[in-house]
Amino acid sequence: MDVFDELLQGVRGRGAVFGRSVLWPPWSLRFTDGAYLTLCLPMRGAGWIVPEGGEPLRLSSGEAAIVRGPAPFTFTDDPARADGPTAGVREVRWEDEVPPPSGPGPELAGPTVLLAAAYDVRAEVPRRLLQALPPALVVPDEDDCGPLRDYLVAQIGGARPGHQIVLDRLLDWMLVCTLRDWFDRPEAEPPRWYGALGDPVAGPAIKAMHDDPAHPWTTAELAARAGVSRTTLAKRFTELVGDGPVAYLTEWRMTLAADLLTRPELTVAAVARRVGYADAFGFSAAFKRLRGESPTAYRRAARGEDGRNAPAG
Repeated sequence: MDVFDELLQGVRGRGAVFGRSVLWPPWSLRFTDGAYLTLCLPMRGAGWIVPEGGEPLRLSSGEAAIVRGPAPFTFTDDPARADGPTAGVREVRWEDEVPPPSGPGPELAGPTVLLAAAYDVRAEVPRRLLQALPPALVVPDEDDCGPLRDYLVAQIGGARPGHQIVLDRLLDWMLVCTLRDWFDRPEAEPPRWYGALGDPVAGPAIKAMHDDPAHPWTTAELAARAGVSRTTLAKRFTELVGDGPVAYLTEWRMTLAADLLTRPELTVAAVARRVGYADAFGFSAAFKRLRGESPTAYRRAARGEDGRNAPAG
């Protein structure tokens, strides 16, 4: 599996069409529910994304914005209003029902049409990439992202069975397209390992470790995948990634383990085997060294339980 696909395959949106997608000036929507990511797509018109404590970003039709939470942000027709009195500012929370249109006219007839989706990302694997995002970003629709807009417009007013699920999955597609385009832009600052994926020496080694994290990889085996010597791999890998191959493998395994530990049917020993450790003791020592707490303590905190119902290690 492609590394980018692997990191984002579990990210799913909880979508809604705010104000039936119709906004009539003057308008301001304040998103306050603390979603990890919010995708905003103006299907018509334009506005300003105003992150809390950040600079306003202009967002027009033909562009997409991603805002990283949990801080609130505002989508408004006037950025000066975002920091002013709250009168006329509509608060948006994802658990609320979609409100009625905020002005006159039929659905989708307003000057600004907004489509948005929230992403409550709790898994550790996608956060390895998403935590490198700025508080807010705007990119134009390019390549395979642009044609989705017409289909999204057609789905907004639909009443066929599964309408909301189809809309949510289309928004997921737009999120992936937007992220991919962002990380290709010169102003993006992706994680160092992400940039190393395209390197002919470090890239094959990273992909091998992601494809089979439980394999007992050695520097010699990884060097053979890249067709170079162990010394060349170690030097190039460290230059690009910041850590050697073995250290990177350990960190990747512990990231996978953190997500596996949230699954109640897996014991600590079972998690250890899935990430390449023969016994729970060695795994627990490595996990605590990197994460600062034992696997059992992490499981309790992640699941919000006291651990009495978790499987024994």
